[in-house]
Amino acid sequence: MFGTRPEAIKIAKVVKTLKSDPNFELKVVSTGQHRQMLDQVLSLFEIEPDIDLNIMKTSQSLTDITQNVLVGLDRVFQVEKPDIVLVHGDTSTAFSAALSAFYHKLKIGHIEAGLRTYNKSEPFPEEINRRQISQVADLHFAPTQSCKANLLLEGVDPASIFVTGNTVIDALLDMVEEGYTFNDPVLQNLDFSKRILLAEVHRRENIENLENIFASFAEIVEKFSDVELVYSVHPNPVIREKAERILKDRPRIHLIAPPAYKEWVNLMKQSFLLLTDSGGLQEEAPALNIPVLVLRDVTERPEGVRAGTLRLIGADKQKILETAADLLSDRAKYEAMCNAKNPYGDGKASTRIKEALLNYFLLNKKPQDYIVN
Repeated sequence: MFGTRPEAIKIAKVVKTLKSDPNFELKVVSTGQHRQMLDQVLSLFEIEPDIDLNIMKTSQSLTDITQNVLVGLDRVFQVEKPDIVLVHGDTSTAFSAALSAFYHKLKIGHIEAGLRTYNKSEPFPEEINRRQISQVADLHFAPTQSCKANLLLEGVDPASIFVTGNTVIDALLDMVEEGYTFNDPVLQNLDFSKRILLAEVHRRENIENLENIFASFAEIVEKFSDVELVYSVHPNPVIREKAERILKDRPRIHLIAPPAYKEWVNLMKQSFLLLTDSGGLQEEAPALNIPVLVLRDVTERPEGVRAGTLRLIGADKQKILETAADLLSDRAKYEAMCNAKNPYGDGKASTRIKEALLNYFLLNKKPQDYIVN
């Protein structure tokens, strides 16, 4: 089950891995919670859903998503009667699909289980979505030992938890290409002899902070003449309006539509620093040795903060400016973040998930947990 672009990216290698094993008969179901961006990723990974609920509509609410997924899956589960339903992460698609599977008394496997901030408002609604999925899941595929520890503290059966690493690293490593040629004209003309700051901001809780965040971006570029900033503008019209009003037509600042995933990965690979409130990018950038400034007050991925690949700095304008300037000015601090060990995976998470499923259905022994060396 998936419905958003990030879900599709993170579950793509799982789909391919399970489809390549004759022990599995796999049905891929898309809710279409995102449409254009989702279809772009499915084309890249050559995944064609067997069932597409196509729920997306303009200005859909969380209630719309939940209701339409529940209604759409009611018939699907009655007909298909799967042995297990796999959901990913913390989206409203994942929550609604897990709830529907529970209503149909089906087994549920939760990929990327156990992430927590323990603040129900940050991120909203993802924190509650993933906690609720944990209540009904039968198998928990935790990306890290810290995620496993969260689940154990909540009383989850240890035998149902498998530490796999994060599947996004599997997808990411498949997409990196030496000497990559960009398709986007803006990226083709980008001056890569300068230090590229890559930015992506989209979370609901940061909407009210956008003016501070964008102002800090403008000041960083103004202060450092050898810096260019690329901002991937989320399609949310509120975000787009503020970005264009504050950042458009400024020297060395480039506003682009969200690139295709392969474009994005290879752009990230050639960047100096990432500024984001995204969850997944906190895992991806460290795998490419790119430091990340997290524009949030809390993160469900504290492993990166502890490892030194992430700095959690919030959305205060002065804090963003000072922290970015620190890394742009102090080579030793910058290189320490670049060289910190990525705690999120080794590219083998999908294989571990397959082995855990085979173990659950009594076809092989329990796989060893992923541990950061």
